[in-house]
Amino acid sequence: MFSRNTLIVAIVWVALFAGLVYLTDEILHPNKAEDLGDAEIVELERDPSGHYRAEAFINGTKVGVLVDTGATGVAISQALADTLGLKSRVAVRTATANGDTISYMVRLDEVRLGGIVARDVSASIVPGLNGDALLGMSFLGRMDIRLYQGKMTIRQGGS
Repeated sequence: MFSRNTLIVAIVWVALFAGLVYLTDEILHPNKAEDLGDAEIVELERDPSGHYRAEAFINGTKVGVLVDTGATGVAISQALADTLGLKSRVAVRTATANGDTISYMVRLDEVRLGGIVARDVSASIVPGLNGDALLGMSFLGRMDIRLYQGKMTIRQGGS
Protein backbone atom coordinates (compact mmCIF):
# COMPACT_ATOMS: atom_id res chain seq x y z
CA MET A 1 0.00 0.00 0.00
CA PHE A 2 0.91 3.64 -0.28
CA SER A 3 2.22 5.48 2.71
CA ARG A 4 0.46 8.61 3.88
CA ASN A 5 3.32 10.82 2.62
CA THR A 6 3.22 9.22 -0.83
CA LEU A 7 -0.51 9.86 -1.04
CA ILE A 8 -0.08 13.51 -0.02
CA VAL A 9 2.69 14.03 -2.61
CA ALA A 10 0.51 12.41 -5.30
CA ILE A 11 -2.43 14.69 -4.41
CA VAL A 12 -0.18 17.77 -4.54
CA TRP A 13 1.15 16.76 -7.99
CA VAL A 14 -2.36 16.13 -9.31
CA ALA A 15 -3.50 19.53 -7.98
CA LEU A 16 -0.49 21.27 -9.55
CA PHE A 17 -1.14 19.54 -12.88
CA ALA A 18 -4.83 20.49 -12.79
CA GLY A 19 -3.90 24.10 -12.02
CA LEU A 20 -1.43 24.15 -14.93
CA VAL A 21 -4.05 22.75 -17.32
CA TYR A 22 -6.56 25.38 -16.14
CA LEU A 23 -4.11 28.28 -16.53
CA THR A 24 -2.97 27.07 -19.97
CA ASP A 25 -6.58 26.85 -21.12
CA GLU A 26 -7.29 30.38 -19.83
CA ILE A 27 -4.26 31.74 -21.72
CA LEU A 28 -5.03 29.91 -24.98
CA HIS A 29 -8.80 30.58 -24.85
CA PRO A 30 -9.33 33.95 -23.13
CA ASN A 31 -12.80 34.72 -24.54
CA LYS A 32 -15.11 31.93 -23.43
CA ALA A 33 -18.87 32.32 -23.74
CA GLU A 34 -19.43 32.12 -19.97
CA ASP A 35 -16.87 34.90 -19.44
CA LEU A 36 -18.48 37.12 -22.10
CA GLY A 37 -21.88 36.64 -20.47
CA ASP A 38 -24.72 38.62 -22.01
CA ALA A 39 -23.12 42.06 -21.90
CA GLU A 40 -24.08 44.45 -24.70
CA ILE A 41 -20.45 45.51 -24.92
CA VAL A 42 -17.99 42.68 -25.54
CA GLU A 43 -14.28 43.12 -24.93
CA LEU A 44 -12.10 40.46 -26.49
CA GLU A 45 -8.49 39.77 -25.59
CA ARG A 46 -5.97 38.50 -28.12
CA ASP A 47 -4.86 34.92 -27.85
CA PRO A 48 -1.12 34.11 -27.75
CA SER A 49 -1.00 34.02 -31.58
CA GLY A 50 -2.28 37.61 -31.72
CA HIS A 51 -5.75 36.70 -33.01
CA TYR A 52 -9.13 37.41 -31.51
CA ARG A 53 -10.83 34.07 -30.92
CA ALA A 54 -13.99 33.60 -28.91
CA GLU A 55 -16.89 31.31 -28.24
CA ALA A 56 -20.08 32.47 -29.92
CA PHE A 57 -23.48 30.96 -30.65
CA ILE A 58 -24.63 30.33 -34.21
CA ASN A 59 -28.28 29.33 -34.43
CA GLY A 60 -28.09 28.50 -30.72
CA THR A 61 -25.05 26.20 -30.97
CA LYS A 62 -21.83 27.16 -29.16
CA VAL A 63 -18.92 27.37 -31.60
CA GLY A 64 -15.35 28.59 -31.65
CA VAL A 65 -14.91 31.62 -33.89
CA LEU A 66 -12.03 33.65 -35.21
CA VAL A 67 -13.08 37.32 -35.28
CA ASP A 68 -11.66 38.77 -38.51
CA THR A 69 -12.37 42.37 -39.54
CA GLY A 70 -10.56 41.68 -42.82
CA ALA A 71 -13.00 38.97 -43.88
CA THR A 72 -15.98 39.90 -46.03
CA GLY A 73 -18.44 37.56 -44.42
CA VAL A 74 -19.10 34.84 -41.91
CA ALA A 75 -17.59 31.54 -43.00
CA ILE A 76 -18.46 28.22 -41.41
CA SER A 77 -16.90 24.80 -41.81
CA GLN A 78 -18.71 21.95 -43.53
CA ALA A 79 -18.71 20.06 -40.21
CA LEU A 80 -20.48 22.95 -38.47
CA ALA A 81 -22.94 23.31 -41.36
CA ASP A 82 -23.77 19.62 -40.99
CA THR A 83 -24.24 20.04 -37.22
CA LEU A 84 -26.55 23.01 -37.80
CA GLY A 85 -28.44 21.22 -40.58
CA LEU A 86 -27.56 23.90 -43.15
CA LYS A 87 -27.60 23.10 -46.84
CA SER A 88 -27.04 25.27 -49.87
CA ARG A 89 -27.43 24.87 -53.58
CA VAL A 90 -25.82 28.22 -54.39
CA ALA A 91 -22.10 27.74 -55.10
CA VAL A 92 -19.78 30.73 -55.47
CA ARG A 93 -16.08 31.13 -56.12
CA THR A 94 -14.41 32.62 -53.05
CA ALA A 95 -10.99 34.18 -52.60
CA THR A 96 -9.50 33.24 -49.23
CA ALA A 97 -6.14 33.66 -47.54
CA ASN A 98 -5.41 30.09 -48.68
CA GLY A 99 -6.37 30.75 -52.31
CA ASP A 100 -9.51 30.44 -54.40
CA THR A 101 -12.12 27.88 -53.43
CA ILE A 102 -15.79 27.09 -53.89
CA SER A 103 -18.14 27.94 -51.03
CA TYR A 104 -21.88 27.70 -50.58
CA MET A 105 -24.10 30.61 -49.55
CA VAL A 106 -26.48 30.28 -46.60
CA ARG A 107 -28.35 32.53 -44.14
CA LEU A 108 -27.89 32.14 -40.42
CA ASP A 109 -30.93 32.77 -38.23
CA GLU A 110 -28.84 34.23 -35.41
CA VAL A 111 -25.23 34.93 -34.47
CA ARG A 112 -24.60 35.84 -30.82
CA LEU A 113 -21.33 37.03 -29.28
CA GLY A 114 -21.86 37.77 -25.60
CA GLY A 115 -25.02 39.90 -25.50
CA ILE A 116 -24.54 41.11 -29.07
CA VAL A 117 -27.00 39.57 -31.50
CA ALA A 118 -27.39 39.75 -35.27
CA ARG A 119 -30.22 38.00 -37.08
CA ASP A 120 -30.48 36.84 -40.69
CA VAL A 121 -26.72 36.91 -41.28
CA SER A 122 -25.25 36.08 -44.67
CA ALA A 123 -22.65 33.32 -44.45
CA SER A 124 -20.85 30.79 -46.56
CA ILE A 125 -20.05 27.14 -46.00
CA VAL A 126 -16.36 26.68 -46.77
CA PRO A 127 -15.61 22.95 -46.98
CA GLY A 128 -11.86 23.28 -46.28
CA LEU A 129 -12.17 25.72 -43.37
CA ASN A 130 -10.14 24.80 -40.31
CA GLY A 131 -12.01 25.36 -37.06
CA ASP A 132 -15.71 26.06 -36.66
CA ALA A 133 -16.26 29.55 -38.00
CA LEU A 134 -14.81 32.89 -38.97
CA LEU A 135 -16.79 36.01 -38.00
CA GLY A 136 -16.35 38.54 -40.77
CA MET A 137 -18.02 41.74 -41.83
CA SER A 138 -21.48 40.33 -42.62
CA PHE A 139 -21.72 40.14 -38.80
CA LEU A 140 -19.16 42.75 -37.69
CA GLY A 141 -20.36 45.37 -40.18
CA ARG A 142 -23.47 45.79 -38.05
CA MET A 143 -21.36 46.61 -34.99
CA ASP A 144 -19.21 49.38 -33.60
CA ILE A 145 -15.70 47.92 -33.34
CA ARG A 146 -12.67 49.47 -31.67
CA LEU A 147 -9.15 48.14 -31.36
CA TYR A 148 -7.05 49.60 -28.58
CA GLN A 149 -4.07 48.27 -26.66
CA GLY A 150 -4.53 44.66 -27.72
CA LYS A 151 -8.25 44.53 -27.00
CA MET A 152 -11.19 44.52 -29.39
CA THR A 153 -14.34 46.19 -28.10
CA ILE A 154 -17.56 45.35 -29.93
CA ARG A 155 -20.91 47.09 -29.38
CA GLN A 156 -24.25 46.47 -30.96
CA GLY A 157 -24.61 48.85 -33.91
CA GLY A 158 -26.55 52.05 -33.23
CA SER A 159 -25.46 52.24 -29.56
